[in-house]
Amino acid sequence: MATEVPTIGLKPSEIADLQDPIYLRLRDLVYQACGIYHPQEKLYLLAGACKRRLKSSNTPDVKAYVELLSRTATRDAELRELLNEITIGETCLFRSQPQLNALHNVILPELTDLRAKGGLRRLRIWSAGCSTGEEPYTLAMFMMEESEKLLKGWTFDITATDLNDRSLDIAKAGIYGSYALRNTTEYFKRKYFRPLEADKLVVNDDLKKRITFSRLNLSDDSKMLFMKGMDLVFCCNVLIYFDQASKRKVVQHFFANLLSGGYFFLGHAESLYQVSDQFRLVHLPGTTAYRKAPPEPVAPAAPVAPVAGVKP
Repeated sequence: MATEVPTIGLKPSEIADLQDPIYLRLRDLVYQACGIYHPQEKLYLLAGACKRRLKSSNTPDVKAYVELLSRTATRDAELRELLNEITIGETCLFRSQPQLNALHNVILPELTDLRAKGGLRRLRIWSAGCSTGEEPYTLAMFMMEESEKLLKGWTFDITATDLNDRSLDIAKAGIYGSYALRNTTEYFKRKYFRPLEADKLVVNDDLKKRITFSRLNLSDDSKMLFMKGMDLVFCCNVLIYFDQASKRKVVQHFFANLLSGGYFFLGHAESLYQVSDQFRLVHLPGTTAYRKAPPEPVAPAAPVAPVAGVKP
């Protein structure tokens, strides 16, 4: 029995087109490029993105577009544009207060104690799939507040990455309207933003310089190898677009890139069940996190009892 495919925003002729195997070929190209998988019930999303790119690239139909994506000379540039259409997210600043509470009450005291024992007074944070920047800016504000208390005398840096060029441009600009700021208190607005126009605020320069934004494909093994030495990794509501095999590969990179004792956060409805058993699940008030547990201390070897009648 055929699966009924949602067809939001598509014309009748385009609905019929979804049964064309060319869409499966397009799906495979996207999957191979970035690990994002469109099951049959989500194929309409890929079709919508493709429709927008047909117009922009002056390509007559989907078959010609797939050929465009298959040519060496045009593949990378056009695939990047298609991925910009596919990876559009919605978020806001201070989206997950329980995660911030857990950082303040449990994780930062634990991490600072652990790192200080090793002579380090620096923390590195990675916002993976940062979209338009709301998450890393929230983390930067949180860390700057902590720098006046627990983290006094410490340094921190935040790396924020995303696959979408347009989202990164918005993040770098740091301009937000009332909807993105709906959870942001007046205290944070006054301290870390300045008015721009109408109901929009722009992040101040001191906050901006705390974050390094860059494009990163989480499925690019060679680039992921350079993300070592992290204390905290946030990858919220990103892995939901990956199939199981892609999730396992990406999560393995996160595990390898975290320092011992570091923490990994997912979105509130996500988990690593059947994805990875390397992390230790930690239940915190109002949220959960995954920890790369430090190695267990090796117990000293028990002394060997002398054998009767044998001189040592």
